Amino acid sequence: MKKYLSQSLSCTIFTILITTLLFSCDVFRTTPERHSSSRSTTSRGRTSPSRRPPARKPVAKAPARKPAPTRSTTPTYSRPGSVNTANIPEVVQIARTYTGTPYRSGGNDKDGIDCSGLICQVYSEMGVKVPRISWQQSEFGQEVGSVAEIKPGDWLFFVPEAGKEGYVSHAGIVTDVRGRDEIIFIHASTSRGVREDNLFSTYFKGRFVKAMRPF
Repeated sequence: MKKYLSQSLSCTIFTILITTLLFSCDVFRTTPERHSSSRSTTSRGRTSPSRRPPARKPVAKAPARKPAPTRSTTPTYSRPGSVNTANIPEVVQIARTYTGTPYRSGGNDKDGIDCSGLICQVYSEMGVKVPRISWQQSEFGQEVGSVAEIKPGDWLFFVPEAGKEGYVSHAGIVTDVRGRDEIIFIHASTSRGVREDNLFSTYFKGRFVKAMRPF
C-alpha cells in the first residue's frame, strides 16, 4: 500500500513538473512576440511631428529693363532719281568690268555672281544702295512705258517661260541702244556667266516683261 501511494505521488509530482515546464516554455516563447507586437503597435500608433520646410529668403527681383528699341526691318535704299543721268556711262563701265565672271547663285563678286547680284553690286560700287532680289528690283524706280523708250541704264526683267506670265526670274542692265531692234543689255547668264545680249534675240524677246528706270 505504501509502495502504491509512493508511486502515485511520484507520478503526480512528475505530471506537475512537466506541466509547469511546458507552461514556462510557452510563456518564454510567446512573451517576446507580444512584446514586439506591442512595441510595433506603439511605434505605428505614435505620430511623429510634421517637419515644416525652412522658410525661404525672399528673392530680390531684378530691376525692370527698358524694352529694346524696335529696329526697322525695311532696308533703306537710295532714293530713285538720286543718280544723275550723267552717271549712266559709269554704270555701264562698271558693269562691263564683270564680263566673263562665272555665274553663282547668291554671288556678289568677281569670283561668282548672279543676275540680281550684278545689278546690286554695280550700283554699290557707285555708293548707291538698291534692292538685292530681282522681284524687288522690278518694283524699284519708274516703269518705262514702252520698249521704244528704253535707254542705257534701264533695268530689264524676264520670266522663266516665253509667252507666259510668271514671277520675275532674270534681270539685266541696258548698256547700249543701237537701233529699233537692237537693245543690248548685260546680265549674268546661268550657262555663260556675265555677258551682253540683244533684247530682241529669240530667247529673250518672248520672256521680256518690263523695263524699269531706277534713277
